[in-house]
Formats: sequence, structure tokens, C-alpha cells
Amino acid sequence: MTDFTCFALDVVDQVAHLRMVRPERANSMIPAFWRELPAIVNRLSDEAGARVIVLSAEGRHFCSGMDTTVFTNPGGIADAPKDGGRTSRARAADAFRAMAMDAQESFTALERCRLPILCAIQGACVGGGVDMVTAADLRYATDDAFFCIQEINIGMTADVGTLQRLPKLIPPGIVAELAYTGRRMPAAQAKAYGLVNEVYPDHASMLDAVLATAREIASKSPLAVWGTKRTMQYAREHSTADGLEHIATWNASMLDPADMAEAFRAQQDKRQPTYPDLYPVRRGFGA
Repeated sequence: MTDFTCFALDVVDQVAHLRMVRPERANSMIPAFWRELPAIVNRLSDEAGARVIVLSAEGRHFCSGMDTTVFTNPGGIADAPKDGGRTSRARAADAFRAMAMDAQESFTALERCRLPILCAIQGACVGGGVDMVTAADLRYATDDAFFCIQEINIGMTADVGTLQRLPKLIPPGIVAELAYTGRRMPAAQAKAYGLVNEVYPDHASMLDAVLATAREIASKSPLAVWGTKRTMQYAREHSTADGLEHIATWNASMLDPADMAEAFRAQQDKRQPTYPDLYPVRRGFGA
């Protein structure tokens, strides 16, 4: 799992550091991006050798959104399929809808991942970049970072997750203003509204801090961390009563007394606890 066009991956001390590596194009999203991101995230989740994912980017900007070639090249979004020399509006709409929903799945993979995902953001986080980071668990930024719902500026409605997830992270009125105007939200404002956890003076200090947080998370029971992630996601989409019933059912089946015993022993012995990894997930019968 090392031969990628848009990403580089390192796993050290059970922390997977996934980097976007197209700085010359401001880490814009080409077709390979949409295939590679979910494939990497799903495999890390299934194999469970890592316990946390840090998503960062090389260069001046975190992500400039969809690459312009996706809109202009043959077979791109603007290139409607033809049927016998004519264009069927209904068939083109059906094909576009399927393509949009496939792109949505690329980011939903971050939510479904059994590992927490931490984003380290510098410079521009625009369009699809906002879709992506809102599907992650935690966000950190540099002083020069900014966020922009760019789609309105190119004559379209954002359709890959921003308008669904961002209003659950910051006040809906702020989201509406950003979505209607296409204005930039600087890092300091993003922190004030709770979109990012912390702002750092530069990329290096941000990465040091984010990786340290990732290592701290990796030291906890991975089953308890996964349960916490899933429970918070469920609570976000359901009533308090439903959420309370969900966690009661979850812990009834997935609370591991051995992990709790190890935590207590480690406290008594004044050492770091040691927990087993999650079991790998095997897709398909007989795999």
C-alpha cells in the first residue's frame, strides 16, 4: 500500500500519517484522489495495525478542492454522455447523481473508519477540502489557514458533504453566510466557532502537536476509542434518548473487562497500559 499518485503513507508507533503530495497543484483533487483516499482509509481501518490517522499536506496549501481538469477534460463533469448523437437530459442527470454520490462515499469513508482522523491544515482549505475535513474527527490549523465554500463562486451548490456536516460543527447561520457568499473564514475565526481545535504559528509546530495528540490517542484502548467515535457520531444524528440507548447496547456487547483491568493495573504500576489491537476486518465470505 505504497504506490499512490496523490498520497504518501507512513505508519510509526501505531499512528498512520497520510500526506497529500501534489503541492505543485495545491493538492487539488484529480480522479486518482477520489479512488486512493477511501482505499487507503478503508484498508487502515480494516487491518487495524494503526490506531489513529493524521491527514496532512505538503506545500503551501492543504487542498484547493477539485482540480479544474475534472470539469474540462473529456469524460469530466461538464461532458454530458450522448445517446445516438443526442443528449438525454434525464440520463445525464442520472449519471451525474451517481458520480456525485460516489464522490460523497470517498469522504464518508473517513466517518466510517474505526480510527480517529486528525487533519492538519495550512493555507487554503477550499471546496472539496472543506468537504473532506468536515468528515474527519479533529481539525487543527496554522495562522495562515483559511476555509472557503468555493462552490458558490463557480456557480454550483456544494454537493459532497459540506452543507450536511458543517452546520453540525459550527452555527448554521455562519455556514449559511459562508455558503451564500463564498467568503474566506480565517483560522482564528474557525477556532472561535469551534471548527478547529487549535491554531499554530507554522506548519512544523502544528504537525508536531497533532502527531503528539495522535500518539496520545493511540495509547488508549482502540476498542474504547472506536466505541467513543461511533457513539458521538450516533448522538449527532439522533435524540438524546436514542443516544443513551445506543451506548447502553454498545457497552453491553463491546465493553472489554480485560482492557479496563489493564488500565487499572497500569495506573497502580505507574506505567503506560498495553492494549491489543482491534481484530482485522475481513471483507467477503472466505476472505
